[in-house]
Parts: sequence; structure tokens; C-alpha cells
Amino acid sequence: MKKVLIITYYWPPAGGGGVQRWVKFVKYLRDFGWEPIVFTVKDGSYPIIDATLQNEVPDGVEVIKSPIFEPYDWYKRLLGKSGKEKVDANFLSEGKKMNWKDKLAVWIRGNFFIPDARAFWVRPSKKLLDKYLFENQIDAVVSSGPPHSCHLIALGVKNKYNLPWIVDYRDPWTQIDYFNDLGLTAWARKKHEHLEKMVLDRCNIIITVGKTMAEDLLSITENRKEVITNGYDETDRPSSDTNLDDGFTVTYIGTMNDARNPSVLWEALSQLKNENHPLIQKISVNLVGKPEQIIHSSIEKYGISNLVKFCGYVTHQEAINYQNASRVLLLIINKTSNNKSILTGKIFEYLASGRPILCIGPNDGDAAAILKDAQSGFIYDYEDVGGIKKYLIDAFNLYAKNESVARSTNIEKYSRKYLTEKLVGLLNEISQK
Repeated sequence: MKKVLIITYYWPPAGGGGVQRWVKFVKYLRDFGWEPIVFTVKDGSYPIIDATLQNEVPDGVEVIKSPIFEPYDWYKRLLGKSGKEKVDANFLSEGKKMNWKDKLAVWIRGNFFIPDARAFWVRPSKKLLDKYLFENQIDAVVSSGPPHSCHLIALGVKNKYNLPWIVDYRDPWTQIDYFNDLGLTAWARKKHEHLEKMVLDRCNIIITVGKTMAEDLLSITENRKEVITNGYDETDRPSSDTNLDDGFTVTYIGTMNDARNPSVLWEALSQLKNENHPLIQKISVNLVGKPEQIIHSSIEKYGISNLVKFCGYVTHQEAINYQNASRVLLLIINKTSNNKSILTGKIFEYLASGRPILCIGPNDGDAAAILKDAQSGFIYDYEDVGGIKKYLIDAFNLYAKNESVARSTNIEKYSRKYLTEKLVGLLNEISQK
């Protein structure tokens, strides 16, 4: 059986979409003749913890863990945070309001920690892997970012051992929406751009999670690009005896911040409440995950606190249970400059649930194309209050009649096992050359 070295920062007990992508690949790689060896961090600074994801990892998978120095302790001291508070790596996302301390931390991060806050992990990791690869046979390497420091570790392996190498882009590097908000000096910007081009030119294949991201990379490199989206696991799909919620539930799963604040939905609900529409007596908007304070404030502003339930962070399996039982699933595409390329991982699990999807975002983006192809959702602009009101009323009328509008067609290509087979096709190709 061939062996692939997977370099990823996010691994159980980390939670969230980034870790699920590679946990699921690892889960199925052996089915297609590849043995995964995972290289990850020891005691990483994870904003979300979900130890249950370890149950998805097959027995006997070798996991190599390397210690890391992370500047987040320094960052927390700068901001006056306690040692136990978690720092979300996405605190730079566009739309998040920052005070002067936040802005200073962002400037230091962009100009001194290149390519990211895990830059100090690169050198010791290359040294550890050098020893491992001297003693063990590996047929291919995959690095997944962000953090893009993972790609620099893989670049070191490539330069010394010339192993076939796939770069996995879950999010962009210099093309990410907040890159121009880092306050970069000319030197730092050039350094970021140089490192990214070196990585993308030197690898054998680049895989991205979406079509638009792959197209955007054409301006950086002519190297080969393939799209392998995130997906759903067949074992998470609802069974025939799954019970739907008794009430008219609209469920959102994941982080909700300023860029994902569905003000248009809050406005629609506020109007329906003022009109005393019957759905107000039955509706519950379930927010499963970590909404920021601005979301609480926005809900209070519209006077709909009694319609919203804050469920908190739950395990991945509990999140699946919420979505499979919900009457409607809410999907929000970040209101940022690169929103057309955003393809959140949860969309595929939403599709697998078979529940109708209400999406707020660009009608011509990657997510919209997938929903339209699957005939499982409706997409409304960030300002379309009237359209969302009509959608909620129509969905409620079907709920009142005990009828369902749920359907998902042509989604088998997003199953985790199928996607792993697609990845293996690339691994087989580059390892045979």
C-alpha cells in the first residue's frame, strides 16, 4: 500500500470545517490503496475543540506531532485576554470592528509573522520530517492551508526529497479578502507574494475547494489546478426514521460574525412579528455555534430575541442531528469582497440532510451554483427583505400542511468517499511519474 504524508495544522481535538476535510479523507484513503501518515501540531491553539472527531480516524493511522511556539499568548496579553481564552484565527476577517490594540496586533501579524502566526513551526517541522523521511518510505505529500505555513514545511520536503506534492487551498493566501487590511509594508507584501508563488510553482498539483478560487490563482501561477470540494459523509445522512422538529425551525450551524450577520433575515422576522403573522407563534431560529456579540446586539435591535435560540457550540454529530431535524436550514455567505468564491463546508452536509436551504449571498457565486444544481435551495441578496419574507411564508404554509419542499438531486459527487477517490486519482497519477 502506498503512503501519503499529510501536513495539516488542524487535527482532532480541533473542531470545525478545516479539520473535518482531512479527517474524512483519512477515513477513506485506505479503501483506495493509500495509507495516510498525518503530520500535525502538538498542543495547537485551537479556537474550537471537538474531541469526538477522533472517532472518525481509522485505527492505526500514524500521527506525528511536532511542538510549536505560537504568538497568541503574546497577542492575548496585548489585548488583556485571560490565558484560558481562545483566539480565533479568523479575527482578521473583513467587517470585524477593531480597536487600536486589534489593529496593532494585525499589523505585527502581517509584517512579522509571514506567512501567518504559525511561521515558527516551519523550521523545527522540516527538521523533524527530515529525520522521519530518512528512515521511512513515503510516496507523496499533501499540505493543507491555511495556515499556509504548512505549505512551507512541504516545500522544504520537496526541495530535499523531490517527492510528488499536492497543495490543498481551503482558503486563499494573498487573495483572501482581508489581505489588504493587514497594513503590509512593501517588503512584507513582496515576501508573501514571493512565498506563495514559490509554493504554487514548485508543487505538482494545486487543489482548491471551489471553482472561483482555482480561476483566481491563474494570475499567480500556470501550474495545474483541480477542484475537490468539501463534502458530506454518507454515514451522517438522516435515516428514514429521523423525526423532524415539531416547530417551524430555521437552523444555522457555524460561526456567525459581522460578515455573516443576516440583518436582512432579522428585518424580515421583525416585520412579520409586527404584522402578527401566524408563523411567529411557531418559528424558532436555532443558532448552533459561536455567534459574536454583534449578533446578539443585532437581534435585540430588531426586537426578535424571543424568536432566536442560542444553542452554543456542539459536537459535529450533534450539529448533524440539529440540521437533519430542522424544517429549514440557513446558509450565509460572508458579505466580503471575495464572496463569490466562498464555499463553506457546511453546504454539502446541508445538501445531504435533504432539508430546504435558505441562502443569503451572491446569486452568481460558487455556493449558489451548487444549490441550483442540486435544486435544494433559494438564494437571496443581502438586502432582499421582501424575498426572504415571502420564502418564510411559503415554507411555513407547507409546514402547516405537513408538506415538505425538501429535495437534493445530483449530490453523490459530493460524498466524502467519492471525493477521496478523486484525490487518490491525483495521487496515483503524480506518484507514478
